[in-house]
Amino acid sequence: MFESFDALLLARIQFAFTVSFHIIFPAFTIGLASYLAVLEGLWLWTRRQVYLDIFNFWKTIFALCFGMGVVSGIVMSYQFGTNWSVFSDRAGPVIGPLMGYEVLSAFFLEAGFLGIMLFGLNRVGKGLHFFATIMVAIGTLGSAFWILSVNSWMQTPAGFSINEVGQFVPENWWAIVFNPSFPYRLLHMVLAAYLTTALVVGAVAAWHLLRGRAQERAGIMFSMAMWMLTIVAPLQVLAGDLHGLNTLEHQPVKVMAMEGHYESHPDGAPLILFGLPNSETQTVDYAIQIPKLSSLILLHDLNAPLDGLDTIPEELHPPVAIVFWSFRIMVTIGMTMVALGLWSLWARRRGTFYTNRGLQRLALWMGPMGFVAVLAGWVTTEVGRQPYTVYGHLLTADSVSPIAAPAVGASLLAFIVIYFTIFGAGTFYILRLMGRLPDDDIEDDIEDNPIRTAGITPGPAQKEAF
Repeated sequence: MFESFDALLLARIQFAFTVSFHIIFPAFTIGLASYLAVLEGLWLWTRRQVYLDIFNFWKTIFALCFGMGVVSGIVMSYQFGTNWSVFSDRAGPVIGPLMGYEVLSAFFLEAGFLGIMLFGLNRVGKGLHFFATIMVAIGTLGSAFWILSVNSWMQTPAGFSINEVGQFVPENWWAIVFNPSFPYRLLHMVLAAYLTTALVVGAVAAWHLLRGRAQERAGIMFSMAMWMLTIVAPLQVLAGDLHGLNTLEHQPVKVMAMEGHYESHPDGAPLILFGLPNSETQTVDYAIQIPKLSSLILLHDLNAPLDGLDTIPEELHPPVAIVFWSFRIMVTIGMTMVALGLWSLWARRRGTFYTNRGLQRLALWMGPMGFVAVLAGWVTTEVGRQPYTVYGHLLTADSVSPIAAPAVGASLLAFIVIYFTIFGAGTFYILRLMGRLPDDDIEDDIEDNPIRTAGITPGPAQKEAF
């Protein structure tokens, strides 16, 4: 049934599908791990039981998301060998060690201390348990460091040479790891993860506040989440601006697609707010635009000239419509985050923060929007890089394995069925846990069932400690 399809297109769809599922979980666990460390630190500092209750509420959700993130990440690694073997052969000497460092220095760290964080509070002591929680948080940030380094090198390759068989050979590991776009991408992604977590925590808290349940615990969660939005969302706007300037310097074609600039503008480029990119006519139909504002934003000069896609061979154009709209989705959600943070600050000043149902409803609606923004940002980044896998050096069409379209299509169908079944069930269960009261005992559901697979069944005191 896939004979008429293009194997390259199917391989790209398959990787996009699996990476989209995967990025959802790290985008949440990176921020949630740090949130758990903050909660436990507040509990040790203040001795208030409420912080420990909230910590226990979220640590179970973290464990489930961490597990699903690991499973979905492993699948992507296999695709380098199945669908992208040429890319693996050519770029393997660079990206292979970087991904290995991620496993050795970051994943092992967070996985090694995860069990202590989940089950060791009354077994190893409060100090060591807090240390384990911090190590898990550092491990998640370490994973982001290495994965973003890999991706950034593919976007702005540096520190390499190409040998006689076309492989990218490392020459300077410092230049490879800290390539020109890496600091901006790392900062942008980590802040996005913190904002995504804040939106989820705020939505769960708003859910309980709107129903008049667990007021103290939900109120604390809501307050912490809104403070995060109030402070970090404007910082993310600044980080995004710096990232955009860096992209303009190193990947100007991507910025042309993001801005919808088919034509060059020698006397200042307009900012196109909305429109319908038309690659056939090389125009943006029904454009709503502000004259010269794009030049002001990108070059800080109203009259600064900006090149358009008319200066680039058409075969090197990325899919403009996808990049154009995904960028606007990301920016719109980001501005809404800033607005939500400002509204919460206004409500605090008015003394209506915990009773403002409009604010709580917006926070509830915004719960999944962090994930949407992260996905839109990655679509902008990855689709905007096309037609390259290693920007400027290796075309995507030259990176794919010599594999037939039916084989790729069959595995794609299998991924779709399995992912929606497994991760759908996991997500459903996570949403059920979020719907519980933050001080509910998670053990209640399994009180009469064994909680160990070996050894004696723990008594009541042991179960309470567990």
